[in-house]
Amino acid sequence: MAALDLRAELDSLLLQLLGDLEELEGKRAVLNARVEEGWLSLAKSRYAMGAKSVGPLQYASYMEPQVCLHASEAQEGLQKFKVVRAGVHAPEEGGPREAALRRRKGPTKTPEPESSEAPQDPLNWFGILVPHSLRQAQASFRDGLQLAADIASLQNRIDWGRSQLRGLQEKLKQLEPGAA
Repeated sequence: MAALDLRAELDSLLLQLLGDLEELEGKRAVLNARVEEGWLSLAKSRYAMGAKSVGPLQYASYMEPQVCLHASEAQEGLQKFKVVRAGVHAPEEGGPREAALRRRKGPTKTPEPESSEAPQDPLNWFGILVPHSLRQAQASFRDGLQLAADIASLQNRIDWGRSQLRGLQEKLKQLEPGAA
């Protein structure tokens, strides 16, 4: 009876693994399409603005990231990756909310504007009126970054599923030495 339960668990895990592999293949194809679309849009904007107008000479000398990658532990020790905007902190699941408390009364001071709170849009490095293709390139690369984080999470889940599958196969071999 234990062998039948083990085989049923093995089958369900294998189906989950195959579904994850199919999802991974689809997301990789979409990622490749987004990156290709981004480079093509970047080439279009270089053609529209001129080759010298869109290049490394227009980059800022000091760059701040607009997004950050946040890794969190999910169920059974799996790491899950999320792309979050740089100014926004990812909420902690189940943790204390000490940062939400504020002092309502106190010294009234006018806060000084800090430029580091809101990162500047990198499209402004290339001028005020940038071509639509440059905005499309930025959006394509932004979508690609989100897809890359999803792919990394999915790849971790696939690796975990493969190790679980190997463990169940070993257990099955120990229960039924001749059958497996």
